[in-house]
Order: sequence, then structure tokens, then C-alpha cells
Amino acid sequence: MSDIAVPESHPRYESLLTRHRIEAGVEKGITSQQGLIAQGRGEAFDYLLGERTIESADVAARVAAAHLLLAEHPVLSVNGNVAALCPGELVELADVVGADLEVNLFNRTDERMRAIVDHLREHGATDVRGLTADGRIPGIDHERAKVDAEGIGAADVVLVPLEDGDRAEALGAMGTVELVVDLNPLSRSAQVATVPIVDNVIRAVPNVTRHARDLTDASEADLRAIVEAFDAEATLDAAERAIRDGTEREA
Repeated sequence: MSDIAVPESHPRYESLLTRHRIEAGVEKGITSQQGLIAQGRGEAFDYLLGERTIESADVAARVAAAHLLLAEHPVLSVNGNVAALCPGELVELADVVGADLEVNLFNRTDERMRAIVDHLREHGATDVRGLTADGRIPGIDHERAKVDAEGIGAADVVLVPLEDGDRAEALGAMGTVELVVDLNPLSRSAQVATVPIVDNVIRAVPNVTRHARDLTDASEADLRAIVEAFDAEATLDAAERAIRDGTEREA
């Protein structure tokens, strides 16, 4: 989706590109109209962060990579916005850490599920879970409760970019390690995450992949040391400070 009529030298090029990808996703049946609203909300936080990866977010991305490499059954959860914004990057990350890809939607229809699965396959995925919804996450009464019993239902670590807060809480109650990408450090998803990555998903996913490649040959002891040294609360505090600083800067 590189046919956006804005030069790369434009100061808001990346922001405009992501909007274009979401819009194209709606036209393709991948994203929902509600996804456009969610994208706009995230952009507001990203603007205050300076549209960059802050240090605490990069540290969190490294910890997320360590978790994925330690996992026995890692899964990357994919919704419509994520599929539209970084499909190839998700496929690459799944390959690097040996994770499954699983589509999971709030506004779930068979047509939309298949459109996202096909979209991921167009970007290199060979096996995508989600069409077989033979498991449920307890405590949720909407469509995102439906999961693949052998995918998210059996995962010990799940990367859940742009997650719904109630499902994040429910996954945590199951004992699942949650790696959440969310630009709002005050959201329920970020607050309950094992590892909150307060960053734009188009930067966060490649960052996790980069760190995973760097840590591929690390010992289990070294990976566990990275995981155990992480402080989720301090990470959220750092993101909140960065957003307050951005607000004061713009004011």
C-alpha cells in the first residue's frame, strides 16, 4: 500500500501512511469503521510521544522478545487494524520466534476472518489460526472470547497488539503472559499487561523482531534475567511522563 500521494519527506508521512493503510483495510474488508476511530485515538498519544520510540518502550520490546524466545507456545494475536498496519512485520516476527499467528476479532464475521487470513498469507504467512474457534476465554461474553483451542487457548505467551481491555484482563486471569502494544499507558490493556509496550505498533513489532534476532543465541539464564529485571509499573510511569512532557511542549 505505497500509493499514498504524499512524499516521504513530508513531516507527517508515517502518520498519513498508517491512516491510508487503515482506510485501505476498510475497503478490503480487513478493518472495521470502528478501527478508524481507534487509529485516531492512538495517533493522538503518538503525537504527544513525539512519534518516536521512547527508551522505556524499547526496553519493553526487548523484554517481550525474551518472553517470546522463552515461551513453549507463543502466539501473536492479530486484529483488523494490526493486519492492515503491519502484516509482513508480524509474519517476520512469528518466523523469528517460532510463534503461531491467530486472528481474533471483536466484530467477527466469517467473511472478515477469511479476508484477514488471506491478507496475512499474501504477506508470507503459511499457517494462520483463528478460523477454527473451538475454544473460549472464560469471563468474556462477546466474540473475542472465541479462540483456537490449540492456539491462544493453549498459549503460555501471547503478543496482543491493540487489545481490548476486558480480554486482556481475562487472558491474565488464565495465567497467560501478555505482551501488549498500546499507545495509551492508562488503558486497561496496558495496565494489566505483563509487558506493556507503549509505542506505535508499526515501530513496536519490528523492534521486538530486532531484539529477538539479537537474543537468539542468548542462554535461557540470560533471557530469564532480562524478564525478571523488568518493571511494568516503572515502564508505564515513564510513558506517562513522556506524554505529559509532550503536552507541555505543545502547549
